[in-house]
Amino acid sequence: MPYKILSENIGEKMLVLLEEFGQIIILGGQTLTGIFKGRINRKLVIEQMVRIGVESLPLALITAAFVGMVFALQIASEFVRFGAGKYVGGVMGIAMARELGPAITGIVLAARVAAAIAAEIGTMNVTDQIDALKALGGSPVRYLVIPRFLATTLMLPLLTVLTVITGFMGGYLVAISIGKINPVQYINTAQNLASVWDLIGGLIKTAVFGMIIAIIACYRGMHTRGGAKGVGEATTSAVVTTLISLFVVNYFLSVLFFK
Repeated sequence: MPYKILSENIGEKMLVLLEEFGQIIILGGQTLTGIFKGRINRKLVIEQMVRIGVESLPLALITAAFVGMVFALQIASEFVRFGAGKYVGGVMGIAMARELGPAITGIVLAARVAAAIAAEIGTMNVTDQIDALKALGGSPVRYLVIPRFLATTLMLPLLTVLTVITGFMGGYLVAISIGKINPVQYINTAQNLASVWDLIGGLIKTAVFGMIIAIIACYRGMHTRGGAKGVGEATTSAVVTTLISLFVVNYFLSVLFFK
């Protein structure tokens, strides 16, 4: 009997997950359709770009700088010990462009932006503002989802460029000061080993991350129930779901781009 109950609960949870996944896909399809049809409120998009991109910049840059410094500190000592110190710059360049830069930007915005989007739209939902918008003939997808979708998709790659540069230069400072790496070799090996495709692939990944963050956060907000408690649960669920999705998608995109 306990095994039967357990299997039934697992089956129910799987059905719920599949249903939510399908609804997220539908919301994503509606969003893309609205964009292709030109249903874009530019003022709202610019407003969200400032809130999502510009206001997230200090957090992203500080995180990238110290991640780059820690990474350089770890690899510099090991590379020097094996006589490969001159390759530290190349490894730093590849790592920041392919993985660390996109991952840092995605995680920072998933933590900050997904929570904010889910909380904002969730509060609008439980206070019946979304129903009022529908009653007035407005489209929640056009006025709530599309601006946030475009803002995250456009701003994440821009933030990634800055995080890659910041992390790489943070690693540079640590490598030459603590690791005693030749600064000329650091820059030269980065130019020789890292390629333009490493950066382009990383930027494509972050654009996909932006789409995922926006759609999941908006979905959680638009399906919030239960007042203030429901808003808190939707916010937590949006952050957790987004982070897990980013890690899973990141693996497959890395295999696709950098195998």
